[in-house]
Amino acid sequence: MRGLWTDLTDLVLPADCAGCRERRSGLRHGVCPSCVTALDALRPGPVRPTPAPAGLPPCVALGPYAGPLREALLAYKDHGRHGLARPLGGLLAEVVATAVGDGRRQVALVPVPDTAAAARARYGDHLDRLARHCAARLRRSGWSVRVHRPLRALPRPDSVTLDSAGRAEAAQEAFRRRSAAPIGAGAAGVAPVVVLLDDIVTTGVTLAAAARVLGATGSAPGVAAVLAATEKRVRS
Repeated sequence: MRGLWTDLTDLVLPADCAGCRERRSGLRHGVCPSCVTALDALRPGPVRPTPAPAGLPPCVALGPYAGPLREALLAYKDHGRHGLARPLGGLLAEVVATAVGDGRRQVALVPVPDTAAAARARYGDHLDRLARHCAARLRRSGWSVRVHRPLRALPRPDSVTLDSAGRAEAAQEAFRRRSAAPIGAGAAGVAPVVVLLDDIVTTGVTLAAAARVLGATGSAPGVAAVLAATEKRVRS
């Protein structure tokens, strides 16, 4: 599924590289060649916060929240570089493929939703965009995959103002289900693998909270797939 260079060269770019933020004369790509090389070298692997919150499903990340991956995520989320959704979604597809492991399985992708305020500030739900590009990349590789949105995010305090205990408490009430019905079986009548999607895992409390709400509907995620794990996380 590697098509990262094609994805990035398709973008109409400013002069700053999204991966290293260097301004280069004549730069024609969203991410400079050295940053593309760094991103292309990343390979998904299991990660686990320590301590892990109750209810956190197994989690797979593309790499640490550092270097070009961190900068590209910040450019996408906080600096309006929405064109990066396609290559980042393609990278997320690789994480999902590693997490599920069997391309013959039906997959239900469930992005962790933005709050309404965050979606307005970012001109759209950033995880929803990534999920759609992720699904498209997987389908082109022969996977049977659908994006589901059974969760809604409730308003909550800015995590920057909270300590770890406050963030954990806020996460407990962060999500509600849109419907009590579980994610349905696919065309073959087989229940899909539910994959919870997020961009970054730090303490794991957000993923655990979303997983618990999904579990209450009978659609507990089998795994979580994220692009980056904070550097203090240790690969298991």
